[in-house]
Amino acid sequence: MNQIYTQRSNIYNQYDFDTVLDSMNNRLCCTFSSFEEIEPTLYQIQSQYNILYKKIFIFKVLSTGEYALTYNIEQGNVNHLLGNTILVHRKKDSNTLYTINALNTLIKSPNNGVVDPKFIIEWNHYKNCILLTQENELKQLNTKVFKILEI
Repeated sequence: MNQIYTQRSNIYNQYDFDTVLDSMNNRLCCTFSSFEEIEPTLYQIQSQYNILYKKIFIFKVLSTGEYALTYNIEQGNVNHLLGNTILVHRKKDSNTLYTINALNTLIKSPNNGVVDPKFIIEWNHYKNCILLTQENELKQLNTKVFKILEI
């Protein structure tokens, strides 16, 4: 592993990261970066993984000025995650990225603490954002597309 990622601080270390890999063949990764680190981060991503669909989406996190780079990789291509990387899911209609912890927290809140898989989420309330947890509380990071890279 390149030393850049072992020495970098974790920009979003205050969030509860979901890093459990499941049996899906396709994983959506989200790597956080400062503006200054985007180029070395892109290099690391492309060196480490076979990027599916040959696209990397770069989102600006509006509240912090940080950037989130998302890309799909094959499950079998993952030996470990790069620094500042979490696994996320995406709701295409609302362009919402979310972790499983965030989804469970979102469902539990109005449902008396119960995770009900039949609970209907109004995804339009979470347009263009990343949903994470911070100390088991839901955190919404509003985003804007900065760039879409064709690789």
